[in-house]
Amino acid sequence: MKQAGFPLGILLLLWVSYVTDFSLILLIKGGILSGAHSYQSLVNKTFGFAGYLVLSALQFLYPFIVDPGNFFIGRHCIIVLATVVFALPLSLYRDIAKLGKVSLISSILTTLILIIVIVRMVTLDLYIPQTEDTWVFAKSNAVQAAGVISFAFICHHNSFLVYGSLEEPTIAKWTQVIHVSVLVSAFISMLFATCGYLTFTGYTQGDLLENYCRNDDLVTFGRFCYGITVILTYPIECFVTREVISTVCFGGNLTTVFHIAVTVAIVAGATIISLAIDCLGIVLELSGVLCAAPLIFIIPSACYLKLSEERWNHFDKIMSYLMLIVGAIMMGVGFIMVVMHPQDCSHGKEMFYCSSENSSFPNISFSHFQPTKPSVLNMSAFQ
Repeated sequence: MKQAGFPLGILLLLWVSYVTDFSLILLIKGGILSGAHSYQSLVNKTFGFAGYLVLSALQFLYPFIVDPGNFFIGRHCIIVLATVVFALPLSLYRDIAKLGKVSLISSILTTLILIIVIVRMVTLDLYIPQTEDTWVFAKSNAVQAAGVISFAFICHHNSFLVYGSLEEPTIAKWTQVIHVSVLVSAFISMLFATCGYLTFTGYTQGDLLENYCRNDDLVTFGRFCYGITVILTYPIECFVTREVISTVCFGGNLTTVFHIAVTVAIVAGATIISLAIDCLGIVLELSGVLCAAPLIFIIPSACYLKLSEERWNHFDKIMSYLMLIVGAIMMGVGFIMVVMHPQDCSHGKEMFYCSSENSSFPNISFSHFQPTKPSVLNMSAFQ
């Protein structure tokens, strides 16, 4: 919202949601037309070994941009400990279906975080001033915003794995699952984006939780829930990366020893990157334009256009052409914009309104759920 402008940000979120829904169905249609049972095999049958290598590289790199920690105190220690104790054992599972219950827990925790964000929108709104460009319709960084939104919706690298895990994998059942899933995801994403932006407006950080003060115990609990959700969902991303390595380097079969070795290597590599990077915004922007754009917009539509025998004016083909063009523009222009105008990052530092000198800002704790509104707001601290 901060990058694109609030009204345009809402429209972009709805548009990306629709495109995600359409491309996920398109991807499985392409798989049925080609007889492929994985994203890699679909691209291999459509564009040969060169396309297969490009897709494998994108799928391999994507999980490495998931940051498994976002804590202010003892950040490095917590990341390593959580990775070794929780993320690594879960990542060793061979069957993605066994991670279903784990994903359910993650969804519940995400709902708790959303409730906290909504509560703080109500309790903090009067204490944080709005920036001058709060209600501008569109801003120059809209392409970067579209990339970040695309990153939030990307799940195409898991699509064939999830499709195969259905009890009766048919295109009709897959379409129903996708419609419901994307609709729920869009609704939750819109609530997060709207409530977060209305609370902090132009001060909104790439990682929304960095906007809240350290002494806010309720949000600290939210940060804990967020860390758990990342730990529980990362193994699914690790599963995809391991499948790519298994297919490219080992013919699709990994012995127990190599299964453990490859998993440890993937998790260790992602952990090292997360230890070195503490700015989530720039990571989301880069991953959005370099990984999400081709995986959501370009590759599914290109595969379908080459495999389908429908007339050029068929709706699926028209949408595929549109997605291909938009994806290419987003990837090229977005990368240039990220390099030239990277998103601001607090690097873990508290925001100015959390300063002890700002007497107007409440000292919030979990036991004091509603802050006491002062009789006179000292707005000089915000100048």
